[in-house]
Formats: sequence, C-alpha cells, structure tokens
Amino acid sequence: MTETRPYQHELDQDLLNRVLPAAPGVYLFKDQEGRVIYVGKAKDLKKRVLSHLRSGAGNKTFYMLRRAKGLDLILTSNEKEAFILENTLIKRHKPRYNIVLRDDSQYPCLRLSLDEPFPRLTIVRRIRKDKARYFGPFSSASAVRSTLRVIDRIFQLRKCKTRELPRRKRPCLNHQLDRCLAPCTGNVSQEEYQKLVRQVIMFLEGKSNELLSHLTQEMEEASRTLEFERAARIRDQIESVKKTIERQHAVSPGMEDQDVIGLAQAEESSRLVVMHIREGRLIGTANYRIKGPGGTPQEVVEAFIKQHYCAHVFIPREILVPVSIEEAGAIASWLSGIAGKRISITAPRRGTKKRLVDMACSNARGLLVEPKSIDSEQLSRALKETLRLEKTPVRIEGLDISTLYGGEAVASLVSFVNGEPEKSGYRNFRIRRVAGMDDYAMLAEAVARRVEHGSLPDLFLVDGGKGQLAVVEGILRKRLGEEAPPVVGIAKAARRKGERADKIYISGRKNPLSLKSGDPALMLLMRIRDEAHRRAVLYHRKLRKTKMTTSLLDQIPGIGPKRKRALLRHFKALEAIYRASEEELLEVPGITSRVAKEIVQFFNKSNHEKDG
Repeated sequence: MTETRPYQHELDQDLLNRVLPAAPGVYLFKDQEGRVIYVGKAKDLKKRVLSHLRSGAGNKTFYMLRRAKGLDLILTSNEKEAFILENTLIKRHKPRYNIVLRDDSQYPCLRLSLDEPFPRLTIVRRIRKDKARYFGPFSSASAVRSTLRVIDRIFQLRKCKTRELPRRKRPCLNHQLDRCLAPCTGNVSQEEYQKLVRQVIMFLEGKSNELLSHLTQEMEEASRTLEFERAARIRDQIESVKKTIERQHAVSPGMEDQDVIGLAQAEESSRLVVMHIREGRLIGTANYRIKGPGGTPQEVVEAFIKQHYCAHVFIPREILVPVSIEEAGAIASWLSGIAGKRISITAPRRGTKKRLVDMACSNARGLLVEPKSIDSEQLSRALKETLRLEKTPVRIEGLDISTLYGGEAVASLVSFVNGEPEKSGYRNFRIRRVAGMDDYAMLAEAVARRVEHGSLPDLFLVDGGKGQLAVVEGILRKRLGEEAPPVVGIAKAARRKGERADKIYISGRKNPLSLKSGDPALMLLMRIRDEAHRRAVLYHRKLRKTKMTTSLLDQIPGIGPKRKRALLRHFKALEAIYRASEEELLEVPGITSRVAKEIVQFFNKSNHEKDG
C-alpha cells in the first residue's frame, strides 16, 4: 500500500524537517512546470531529502535544486518496494538529473519460449514480463547471431516461427541440414526435447562443466541401452561444447559465477563494461554508454546495477564493482529476492578480483576514447558550407530506385532531421507509369509524386551522378519554379580507379566535390543514401516475393483471388502452404476437400519434377 503526499511550496528546510516522514519510500523533485527532474529512493525519506538540501555548490545536486520548486513523496511498505518503484518512475519520467541507463531493448537478447510445449530460441530486442527466459543482453547483433549458430549446431531446437507446433508429414529443410530435430513430425518426444531445453539453459548460463556432466551421463545411459545412434549424437554434442569452452578464457581460479563492472568517465558521458564470468571463464562482455549530466562513480555504478539487474537477466552470485556503494547491502538483498539466491556486491581492494575489476575498467577507458562527436547544428552548418547552399539543411530526404530488369520497380524515400532518421517521413512508391528499364523516367515519376505530398525538405539527396541530379532538378523546377529545394547527387567511389571517397555532385559544378573519406558531411550523406537504398531493396524484395507466391498459387485449379488471400492470411508464407497436409488446409475458410487435394497434388507434382 502506497501513499502520495505532494508538497508544491518552496523547498524550505525547516518546514521539510517538520513534515517529512522518517519512513522508506520514493521522492520526486519537480520544476516550476511540474516536470519530474529527479527521482530518488530512501530508507529514511527525511534524512535523504534533507541531505540533498545540504549539498555543497558546484555539483549536480546543487544545479538540480536550483530548478526544483516542488517535491512529491510516495511512501512504501519497505525498502525493497522502494527500489522497484524508483526504477519504474525513472523509466517513466526519464528525469533530467537522474543517471538513466540506455534502454536494454536497444541490445539484442536471446528469448527461450518456456511457455510452449516445444520451446524455440529467438533473437529479440525487448525484454518483456512473460514466462520466457531471456539471455543477454549481447554486445552486438553479430555476437548474438554467432551464439545462436553454435546452439543450432549443438542442440538443434526447432526453428518454426509459429507458437503452436505445426504438424507435418515431411520435415523442413532445417532437419535435413541437421539444425532441427523436427518435433513437428514426431521425431522427438516432448520429454526428450525438454532435456535439450535444459541443456541450452545451462549452456547460455555458462554452466559448461555441469552441462558436460549431464551429457556424459546421458551418453553412457544411451550406450547401456544399446541406443548407439543417440549416444553418437550426444558424443558430438560433448565435443562441440568442449571446443566452445576452449575458446573461452579462464580468468578466475575459484570457478565462480561473476559479473565484473568497469567504469570510465569523461565530462559528457560514462562508459560501463560488464565482463560475464561463468564457472571461472570469461564467456562475453557487454558495454553501455550513459550520456547526460555527470555523477560520481558511486552514483553511476549504483544506478546501473539497479536499472540493469531488475530486468529478466541472469544475476550471478557475485557482482564486482570498481567503487564502494553506500547501499550495496540493501541492493544485494533486493536482488537476492529477484534471483532466488544470495547475491553479493563487492568492491575488491586486492588480489585476483581487483585485477578483474581493473581489466574491466581498462576496457571501459578504451571505449571512452572516441573521436569527438559533432553536434547537429555544427553538422548542418558544415553541410551548408560544403554544398554551397543558401539555407541550412535541417531536413534532408534521400531517394533511391530498386528494380530487376524493370519488373516490380519501386522508389523509396527516407527523411533525416538534424542528422537523425525521422521514420514518420519515410515513403514508398510503386512505379506505375514507366515500362521497361528506364531509371531516369522512374526517378522522375517518384519525384513528381513526392512533390504532390507537399511539405518539401531543405535538401534532396539522390543516389547517382550528373544524370540523376539533372532529372530530379528538372522535375522540381518544372513543378515548383524558384521555390524548388536544392538537390545533391552521391555516387560510389570507383575503387578500380583509385578513388577513396564517394563523389558528391552539386548543381552548377562540372566535377564532383572532393571530400576526405572521414568528413562528417560526407558520412551523413552516405548514411542517408545507404538508408534509402536499404529501404528500396527491402520493399522491392517484398513485392517480388508476393508476386512469385501469388503467381504460383494462380496455377492451382480452384484457387481464385479470395482463396489465395485466405491461404496467405492463414499460413503467412508459401513454404508453409507447401508443407501443409490436407487436414491443415481444410482449416482455412473457403478451402474444400477437393481444393485441398488439388493443392497437395500440385506441390507433390512440382516436387517430383524437381527431383527428376
């Protein structure tokens, strides 16, 4: 049970000393407009809030209190409840003077769907409060994909994207590639599959020795019962796990499960590196960047631990930190309740553990030494000068065409504001008025249709050289006259000719601009060009796939537009229709037993023709 007590008057120390309760809870400092600018948690609200008011000048708290005009209190039953509420309020309000960890959804994780009879492992970027197990976050998409490939090779969990296990007569291609045990065809029982799931959990938690012990027992049991094929498969799993362990570094002789946190700070940001040690071996690292107002090392590390470990991540028994934390005991007690085991938070002063913390801090310092970033205003001014523009280009739109021999031609347009993508300004156009291979005509159609939407950017960027530049400029001047925005073309460097940087074409200049490969203005234009190209290619592939699917279904007797839509809506993909049995096809609205037989016979015939 919580209670809210608002104080909207000036923050007078004598008055607050009389009215503040000596109880656990959360406090929220607010500015003149009522915006939350700081959220804190306290075991004793009276002592904690008054300690803020007595802080010396020159630190972050001093500047926060200069803006603070109001204070809200939320009383909680105990300190653990205050931890949870503090974290929730920081995520909701993102207060200016709090240290806010970048959202874990930005980092890839592995999700194991334990709420399904035959769980599957997928890559996600958002941790949800569900019945699944999450592992990570991983430092990069390549790291998580590499881990998933190893698990696919060793454990062969199912790859089906559907929540319910599909029932098939024939296994999919993944089974033929030894990447799936094909539970959809009954090749493996639910009990056997669940054993694999437990092994995957041990593998992802870094419990390699425990996993090897389990696998060895299973192999011996399979040999005793004369299941030699199963024993051979488990033997191969053991060898693969051992090879994976060999690539990991032994860093702790005590065989502990630890997270080692390293910290490095600069004026405008902090870098944290977390080394994940499982059973004494370093299995991976993750790094985090915290922007915004600086805090003391103790504040940064404490904020990170509270915001990071409350998510659905594995919490090791020991967390090593570079500085002592005032509330380490209380935080450890709270995390112990979450993890269901005793958690300790320690700042080692000597020995192996201190060397591990120093290693993590060294990694953090290496990440902190980065080229000084250029802000959006500086970048816009640099673009204006480089491209000889009359107006500072705050909003830039990039345009690209994608087609295959003139078929399913599309144009995609992306929008960037102050150097960052503005997804609401993205557009896709299907080219309708141009037949055959005529890139210039396609480009002209796309620009003309973009003008009809209004609200034009400060600058158009087109992928191409002088020809593409002339086409876009011609359409804009014809439609808008003197009000037409400027256009810039960007063409890839000809490496065979020794060119190192992409070429920039501007109106009224015969030769392209020569910019250094690391020029910020060039890097931004390349980023916009690449984003437009990526989106155009994805849209083109989507249309081609849809056309190929629908054209194949058109060849089946009894399949018209209505049934075609129903099949695609039900099965999502052509491969699923190809694998479906007559019974599964009959579940689709409008599909009769006769049509279901026609579909199965059609795909069986196609399969035999391929084999022949």
